[in-house]
Amino acid sequence: MRRVLVVDDEENLRLVVRTFLKREGYEVEVAASGEEALALVETFGPDVILTDVRMPRMGGLELLATLKAKGNDCTVIVMSAYGNVDLALEAMKAGAYDYIQKPFKAEEVVLTLRKAEERESLRRENRALRQEIRKENLFEDLLAKSPPMQAIFKTVSKIAEYKTTALITGESGVGKELIARAIHRRGNRRGGPFVAVNCGAIPETLLESELFGYKKGAFTDATSDRTGLFEQANHGTLLLDEIGELPLSLQVKLLRVLQEETIRRLGDNKDIKIDVRILAATHRDLQAETKAGRFREDLYYRINVLPIPIPPLRDRREDVPLLIDHFVARNNARFGTNIRGVDSEARRLLNEYGWPGNVRELENTIERAMVLAEKDTIGADDLPERVREAKDPVQLHLTSGELSIKKTARVIEEILIRRALTKTKGNRTRAAEVLEISHRALLYKIKDYHIDL
Repeated sequence: MRRVLVVDDEENLRLVVRTFLKREGYEVEVAASGEEALALVETFGPDVILTDVRMPRMGGLELLATLKAKGNDCTVIVMSAYGNVDLALEAMKAGAYDYIQKPFKAEEVVLTLRKAEERESLRRENRALRQEIRKENLFEDLLAKSPPMQAIFKTVSKIAEYKTTALITGESGVGKELIARAIHRRGNRRGGPFVAVNCGAIPETLLESELFGYKKGAFTDATSDRTGLFEQANHGTLLLDEIGELPLSLQVKLLRVLQEETIRRLGDNKDIKIDVRILAATHRDLQAETKAGRFREDLYYRINVLPIPIPPLRDRREDVPLLIDHFVARNNARFGTNIRGVDSEARRLLNEYGWPGNVRELENTIERAMVLAEKDTIGADDLPERVREAKDPVQLHLTSGELSIKKTARVIEEILIRRALTKTKGNRTRAAEVLEISHRALLYKIKDYHIDL
């Protein structure tokens, strides 16, 4: 961060600041107005803009807003005369890094610049670390570092090459279809089609023809032959999502397909040989459904050869920070936005929320917050009311049925660390004092819990 653009309508001040900054080794350009500064931003490419907050035509606030609108993320430090401090504070709320009150000493400006350099260096290191962590924990389209998910990734890698049927279970929004796609891509069928059908989304009267296809004349609207989803998935993978919604009459036919590897179109009198790997997914307890007579026992045991239960997001909270950063980066690319991240208070709320809708709810929450955010970081006010006013996370954990002292202690410890850092505005030395632990222990725990400052 060695390039500085000084913006002020007072010529003497521009020359003085330029002189002592060059003496300190900075590369400096000056501008007499906000408009002139915008032109220099394009040609000079400053790392830091040191701008007066009040100038004719375009002041520091307008310059800052214009830079943000253009997606320029260079560090802005505002200068204000006595009486303009409120404007300077307003600029900081809008995204300026700091302000310097006129008249100032050369050492004050240099010290502020060095602090900005240190902050930017730390941010770069954090970004690099997050990218490395993301790379280490990325499995196909799935991102997770929690032990349960890492165990699932290992299972997927082991079973991917085999045609054996797998049953993927878990609450809505945990990523059952993504696991199914990972199995397909990791196996020797990756070159074949992947076909997914939601058994609960198609009316029962149409589901059989969708799955097996039909011959011309099989029913009134059958004006031509049609291949079903089983044939479309030939030499590939067919995911039967929400298989618990499959009617009993079709459960019998599915069992036959699994056993004989043949299907028969509606209205046809001959069987068609198929080579399809069947994966099933459901949010229901199929064992309970079997006992209640709503799901065939023989089919349950046939599809449950390789069970893959996916835990809800509330039981793998260490994945939440990874997913937050992932969704912010992905939505920046999608929407052309320049959201730098999530501030400490908003991140605390996101980490502590129970996520009944799991990863899908987190994804939608981040997207909504990015669209509504007025600054370049997501704050608590950008989050939905249900997230801001969620029940205390410790109580949620204690009432979840968890009996492990070790897991509960980690949950409480992380929450207390995040709250201490929020209270001390990121001052780790003061936070360590509040927590009554050593500074070194705090640094270790910050790294362990992947807490961003």
